[in-house]
Amino acid sequence: MDWLTNPIEWWIDPFIDSAIMRDALLAGLLTVLGASIVGTWVVLRGLTFLGDALAQGVLPGIAVAWALSVDPQLGALVAALAMVAGVNIIRSSSPLPDDVSLGILCVGFLALAVVLMSARGGFGDLNRFLFGSITGVDQQGIIRSAIFAVITIVFATVGYRAMIMSTFDPAQAKIAGFSPRAVHFALLVMTALTVVNSFETVGSLLVFAFLIAPPTTASLLVKSVPRIIGLSIVLGVLAAIIGLLISYHHRTAAGATMALISVMMFFLGLISYNVRIRAISA
Repeated sequence: MDWLTNPIEWWIDPFIDSAIMRDALLAGLLTVLGASIVGTWVVLRGLTFLGDALAQGVLPGIAVAWALSVDPQLGALVAALAMVAGVNIIRSSSPLPDDVSLGILCVGFLALAVVLMSARGGFGDLNRFLFGSITGVDQQGIIRSAIFAVITIVFATVGYRAMIMSTFDPAQAKIAGFSPRAVHFALLVMTALTVVNSFETVGSLLVFAFLIAPPTTASLLVKSVPRIIGLSIVLGVLAAIIGLLISYHHRTAAGATMALISVMMFFLGLISYNVRIRAISA
């Protein structure tokens, strides 16, 4: 119970005493910012499987980059864009729904990554790519995350009206001059970039928790899109801080702990939602 009896020592001192913790916190907050903004639209448009599929879809690119000794983020970006292109090709050339194409590509990309990594004896590296190493993030990684956060904010600001209309009233969006197909493709690209930006911090699989859990929780508690985005960021920040501190004090995996806290917040939000609904109905 040190977090209650010695709050300064438990909550504050780790970030004062450790440069690693400060860098990890900054990287986590930048990850949350991008993931919450993009994740809000992913949740509202019912594309949660997309985030999971892209999280696994980047792995072959990372594996190839690792084998060629080049920047893993470059390989992840190429793989993510390849999956986005694959989804659109299958979508336009067959009557299959999006979740089918995503499922096929997800399995294929993940299997390819495992084959490539096993051939090179690199399962240890695969584990790092899957689950991240936020306490090992460097200044270059933080700068990349900061640049992506700015790109995400610009996307959310410039594309807000198009996203709103294409999400809730596609017919009206067409009348207003927006292409729902182009908006959908832009969201696919932004989701891919979010995964690419985050895999070195929380890992390509665990980024799915930040992409989905805070926006889903926020959507249960508030209704307007700006409030969902704002609350999602707040919840993600809390998950990042609490997860990092638990990891620091109890030597747990930092990325997984942050993701677990984020999911636990969802269940607390779900309980709060049901209590409120029952109170209104009573």
